[in-house]
Amino acid sequence: MNSSQSAGQPHQSKLALSREEAAEMLGISKVSLDRLVKRGLLRPSKALRRPLFPVWELERFLRETS
Repeated sequence: MNSSQSAGQPHQSKLALSREEAAEMLGISKVSLDRLVKRGLLRPSKALRRPLFPVWELERFLRETS
């Protein structure tokens, strides 16, 4: 068990995903993900050197494009 988890607490999932993880989660290629970003349909966080895709942003995209 991770030292940051105490007994009985569920495992916390990631809050943000890498470009590769986001594409895999959506079931699309990395190139398709890049196209969605370029079109403004997905907005990655640019706080770090590499873009991170918050899980809530991927969920918003799916809700709004269904």
